[in-house]
Amino acid sequence: MELIFGGEEGRAENLSDLMEKAAAATLAREGVPTEDVEISITFVDDEEIRELNAQYRDIDKVTDVLSFPQFESTDDLPEEGEIILGDVVLNVEQAKRQTEEYGHSEDREIIYLFVHSLLHLLGYDHMEEDERAEMRGAEEEIMNELGLPR
Repeated sequence: MELIFGGEEGRAENLSDLMEKAAAATLAREGVPTEDVEISITFVDDEEIRELNAQYRDIDKVTDVLSFPQFESTDDLPEEGEIILGDVVLNVEQAKRQTEEYGHSEDREIIYLFVHSLLHLLGYDHMEEDERAEMRGAEEEIMNELGLPR
């Protein structure tokens, strides 16, 4: 598995091991082999994510994370060769605000947002209540496995 980092360099260095563990746990839970998976992660600020949110989702406001999947679901993943799963764009400024709001560490918040985004890359959504419950359950299971419970 290869995680390709962009944006805030220090952030990537500090969290790369934990993000790799989070990606491995998420992929394993979904039955996706890790060896040929590539995921791009970019750390941005409020302004950059607002622009991306407006451009790609027609929502002109700040958000915490955006996911750009290359596949609709795990059913569409190639059976062999490289799997470029997609792109994760993480807003560090919003993560810091949420850290204060929820009362846990910044690293925990960033890893949670990363897991949330990975699940989107794997086809999860939360538009309907049943989808939201399924996705939340997956997030909690993975975060507990990582030793980062709520």
